[in-house]
Amino acid sequence: MSDFKAIHFLDEPITVAWDVAPLYEKTPPCPQRFTWNGADYPIVGLLAEWSDFTRRGRAARNMRPEHAAVAAGRGSLGVGRFFFRVRVQSGQVFDIYYDREIKNADDRKGHWVIYRELEES
Repeated sequence: MSDFKAIHFLDEPITVAWDVAPLYEKTPPCPQRFTWNGADYPIVGLLAEWSDFTRRGRAARNMRPEHAAVAAGRGSLGVGRFFFRVRVQSGQVFDIYYDREIKNADDRKGHWVIYRELEES
């Protein structure tokens, strides 16, 4: 397996798309493409995927320790990120993620982010 190093930290919102919509939108699979800064990026390869259910900010303080231990393994409402390392049609490699955080009562869906661009080392 190749090693990668980050060459650009981006942390910007993206729009993603699938040929068939995911069954569960809060635990999505890797998308088939994304749009960032007005450009389309077809995904040609999924290189890795992982999740992180670390509670951040206020959510880190509002749960009993025994419940937090369970939530750390599977997530809880509005908590968790699903990461995907992808190769796009141009050959570039990016880490993208879906953040399940609920921003407010009118925005409960979560958001997709392009995290960083990588290169093989």
